[in-house]
Amino acid sequence: MTQLSDTQALILSAAAQRPERIALPLPDSLRGGAAAKVVGTMIAKGLLQEVDADLRKGEPVWRETGDGHGTTLVATDAGLAAIGIEFEDANTAPTGANDAPSDAPAPDTATEPEASPKARTPREGTKQATLIAMLRAPEGATIEEITAATGWQSHTVRGAMAGALKKKLGLEVTSEKVEGRGRVYRLPAA
Repeated sequence: MTQLSDTQALILSAAAQRPERIALPLPDSLRGGAAAKVVGTMIAKGLLQEVDADLRKGEPVWRETGDGHGTTLVATDAGLAAIGIEFEDANTAPTGANDAPSDAPAPDTATEPEASPKARTPREGTKQATLIAMLRAPEGATIEEITAATGWQSHTVRGAMAGALKKKLGLEVTSEKVEGRGRVYRLPAA
C-alpha cells in the first residue's frame, strides 16, 4: 500500500467526498510552494491527475494553461485505493480533455449524460471498517463495545470518530445516553 503523509491522506479523503472527486480546495494550511510540491508528488505517484476544469460547472482551477483554460485536480482510483476506498467498477476515473489524444476533438459534454458517483466502501477487515459497521448498526455502539471489538483504547476510539470519521470522511457521528447502556454512538445507515 502507498505510504501517505497526513496532508496527502487529508487531500484524498476530502476529494472522495466531493462530486467528480475534485481535490480542490486544498487544506488552508497548504499554500504556495508547499502546495505545488505536495500536488506534484501526488501526481507523480498517480494519486491525483490534472484535468480540464469545467468553468460552466464552477469547478475550481488549480492552474491556468495559458490558452484561457484552467486545470483542476481529481483523485484517481489509485489515490482513493491508497486511503482504503475501492470502487465496484475499476474504470470510474473522471475524464477530461487531457485524457484525449491531442489530435482528437474534445468530447461534447453537453450531450453526454452525467455519470453518477460510485458508492464508496471501506476496505473490509480493517478496524475502521469494523468501527463504521458497529456505528451503522441500528443499536449503535458504546465506547466499551468498540474497544472490545477493535482492541483500541477508549481515547483511540474517540479520536477515530472525531478525526477519521467526522473530519476526514465527513460522516456525522451522533450520540445519545441510553438507560442501561450509557452513551451510544451511531452513524446514519448507508
